[in-house]
Amino acid sequence: VVVIPFPFSDLTGTKRVPALVVSSLQCRDVILCQITSKNVRDEYAIRLVDTDFAEGSLIQESNIRPNKIFTADEDIILYKLGCLKKEKITVVVDRIVSIIMA
Repeated sequence: VVVIPFPFSDLTGTKRVPALVVSSLQCRDVILCQITSKNVRDEYAIRLVDTDFAEGSLIQESNIRPNKIFTADEDIILYKLGCLKKEKITVVVDRIVSIIMA
């Protein structure tokens, strides 16, 4: 989990937010998934709590948004907050795959 300047969906600006690194690509790009502290009520959101971290944490409980993914240069990463447990990463990847396959 890292902090990045995340673009608004209409691309009018950015906000510093946590994001999950889903994959690091050979070309110095990363695939990122939005994390928000907002109470999201859609079928895609995955709850994120402190016990989901192998190391590090967030300030408050949040939601991973697997329907909000993008590819970016790794240089936009401002800093690292921590690492999720493998089980939680598997849940996120499975959700991303189900969105793509729908």
